[in-house]
Amino acid sequence: MNNNHDILWKPDRELLGNAEISTFMKMLDASGKHHISEKGYFGLYDWSIEKPHKFWSYYWDFAGIVGEKGQLVLENGDDIEKAVWFPQASLNYAENLLQKALNAPSDETAIYFKAEDKKSSSLSFRQLLQQVSALASWLKSQNIKKGDRVAAYMGNIPETVVAMLAATSLGAIWTSTSPDFGAQSVIERFGQTKPKILFTQDGYYYNGKEIDIRDKVDEITAAIDSIEAVVSVSFLGLQDIGLQAQKAHKRHFKWSQLITKNNSEKLDFTPCGFNDPLFILYSSGTTGQPKCITHKVGGTLIQHRKEHQLHSNIKPSDKVFYFTTCGWMMWNWLVSALASGATLVLYDGSPFYPSGNVLWDYADEVGISLFGTSAKYIDALKKHQLAPKQTHRLQPLRTICSTGSVLAPESFDYVYESIKEDVCLASISGGTDIISCFVLGNPVLPVRRGQSQCRGLGMAVEVFDDNGKSLLNQKGELVCSKTFPSQPAFFWDDKDNKKYHQAYFSRYPNCWHHGDYVKLKPEGGMIIYGRSDATLNPGGVRIGTAEIYRHVEQLDEVLESIVVGQDWENDVRVILFVVLQQGLSLNNELSNKIRETIRRECTPRHVPAKIIQVAEIPRTKSGKIVELAVREVIHGRPVKNLHALANPDALDYFRVDVD
Repeated sequence: MNNNHDILWKPDRELLGNAEISTFMKMLDASGKHHISEKGYFGLYDWSIEKPHKFWSYYWDFAGIVGEKGQLVLENGDDIEKAVWFPQASLNYAENLLQKALNAPSDETAIYFKAEDKKSSSLSFRQLLQQVSALASWLKSQNIKKGDRVAAYMGNIPETVVAMLAATSLGAIWTSTSPDFGAQSVIERFGQTKPKILFTQDGYYYNGKEIDIRDKVDEITAAIDSIEAVVSVSFLGLQDIGLQAQKAHKRHFKWSQLITKNNSEKLDFTPCGFNDPLFILYSSGTTGQPKCITHKVGGTLIQHRKEHQLHSNIKPSDKVFYFTTCGWMMWNWLVSALASGATLVLYDGSPFYPSGNVLWDYADEVGISLFGTSAKYIDALKKHQLAPKQTHRLQPLRTICSTGSVLAPESFDYVYESIKEDVCLASISGGTDIISCFVLGNPVLPVRRGQSQCRGLGMAVEVFDDNGKSLLNQKGELVCSKTFPSQPAFFWDDKDNKKYHQAYFSRYPNCWHHGDYVKLKPEGGMIIYGRSDATLNPGGVRIGTAEIYRHVEQLDEVLESIVVGQDWENDVRVILFVVLQQGLSLNNELSNKIRETIRRECTPRHVPAKIIQVAEIPRTKSGKIVELAVREVIHGRPVKNLHALANPDALDYFRVDVD
């Protein structure tokens, strides 16, 4: 068990008493049937997975979810693939997100927006309701109804949120990608799900530059036959967007005209079943055609609300920010914060333009209380030696969330030393597959260096060895051994659910296998070592890639790295590629320093057989490094779906003889 010196933050007495999760436990106590508070969080967690039907039913009531819950909470609960949550329920996702606007339309800000130093705006709750109503009215006029797909090729801008709420208010299924995706990547995704309406824009800003996407919009519109109408936002003020849509005999509409033309605040909501489709998200597509992961109305809503309220302590007065694009599930997670009455803080563009302080300036400007980002961003701040703690107030900031990759223990230190001391640092992890998290933060638990604080309530997360034996304080596979509401409804166009079964349930019987290599600590936290399919196996010993990244990337000379296993002489050897600080070249002295660091901090088995300098690391559109693609390249095998990568040309640096 960790010593107390590993504890970096503890909640004070006021937070312990007033956190939403404490209020929830008191509600359970007041029911007279449960005595949870005296057992603390881990008592609540144990009860939530032993009696999941009771936990989720009580949470529905606590959250005040708008809709009919029905009498039956769970059927076929012992079969994780066939289980059905709240089969009698009726609700609407958009209606739940718009409760604050519906009940008391006001001039209080619902959405703040900034695009680098180029644009900024805001929407009040009154304006949000008016725009959603206007757009929903137009969508109705286009005969959009429950089950139809509505797509967005859009940035993280207020119009995207409005369009999503308008579409889902009608029971339509929302799907989105970000404008940095190439046309073929978008066609490959939307071409499978066949949207009727496409929302898009003329371009976006990145690193201070205008990026014109009109040609890509034309290509996408012409290629996808299902698109009947295109709605364009003039974000850069460019002309002629939508001409190709008209040539392809598809209707074209300007956003500004639709919003002003239909100005009624009357908004009707189409009732949906708990398990009806809401969102279609896409896997990265780096190993084949992207999977179209279809998520449920109720499962998404109740899971996000639980994570926001109980694990992130989000309240109606909060301003919630996540650095994300509309091609990453964290956008969906972010916008659901409206259901807690919180204000959304949106940002589109580079997090380092015009300077590395741009997001922290924004945090001070609007008073962000939850700041969400990626582990790579925190690592980059550290490399740039930025110290927001010395230059910014950050007074309202209570929670920092990190996800996307493993947050190294040294990055935990950096947050508390250089950003803010009194903050709950939540290293969270889940994925597109569940549109939520398996491990989360917690406002009433201490933050321990290098650990995620806890497993999520209602999520029966365990660590299995290869034989399906549950492990404690040993490395193994992250699994979820019981059903949970935010399991996907299905994969789009997946006959007999064969791909769905193969993706999650083929490894262990009646158990969700997530594909993360992890360790569950005795104190209840979790350490993540990377993706299972990227683990290294020299001499048959499994090594998580994060163990190597942690120590290599602490060296001043190294900006970032990627490590893979190479088949070699009937075994596997470790090959490390490094990106160095500008002006540096890899020589014997630096190679030896890297090897000695890995040998000292890890084990001799971790030491790479080869260290090679490259100019760039290949990434997915959401910024994750692609170890599997690099592994294919060094073995001379083709990489599928190169256009799924943000920078496919970077793979050329790895087309070298590794011998």
